[in-house]
Amino acid sequence: MRRRGYPTPAWLGVGATATHVWHLTDFVDAAPVPELTPSLVEQLMEIVELQAGQASEPYDHWSYAWRVATGQGSAVAGLDFNETPEQSLLRQSVAGLSGYSPAVSALVERLRLACAGVPPPREAPDMVHADLNPGNVLVRDGAVVAVVDIGNAGSGTRATDLTTLQWYTFQGPLDGARRRLWRRILALVGWEGAAVLAATRILLELEFPIRHGHHDVVPGVVERGRRALDELNALR
Repeated sequence: MRRRGYPTPAWLGVGATATHVWHLTDFVDAAPVPELTPSLVEQLMEIVELQAGQASEPYDHWSYAWRVATGQGSAVAGLDFNETPEQSLLRQSVAGLSGYSPAVSALVERLRLACAGVPPPREAPDMVHADLNPGNVLVRDGAVVAVVDIGNAGSGTRATDLTTLQWYTFQGPLDGARRRLWRRILALVGWEGAAVLAATRILLELEFPIRHGHHDVVPGVVERGRRALDELNALR
């Protein structure tokens, strides 16, 4: 990906302790994105396009998203999914979200209905970063100079990363950028694919604060999730 111009620092070394895996990369003289702007969103959309057709890992984020969004297990439709123990535990945690509160339960039900009947994806053509949030984007003088934390990268559809990026556009003057992201996601995977990716993002954003006891965050996530689903339904 670096040879294609993808701006991620070179890895200098990797290793593990008894409890953690680590990697050492080139130093980048830049800072994480303090606030997304329309210009930064456009730059990131262009960077994501470099991921097209570059699937190389058996780590299929698209199939995993389908399992999270639909609540299906690994042994579905005779497909052999490559799921790590961590992914399995996370998916099981997501499955228990409905018991948290009536508001969360209602949102989860809407998401499940939106994804009901969507078949599993049959291909994973692109490279996927899997955590394209502003904290993993380094900028200098308004320009993106690095995308970091690529350790969980795998295969799938690059629309996964566009959907993650979109989650952070529900604030500030980013309505136009979010509309462009919706159009690009729909062009790549269609409405059903967009529903699966959006549902997965919302469910994972709910699971993290609930699991860690950050209960004050949950209402905001629910509200943003409702907005995302309303916008997607309006595009059907």
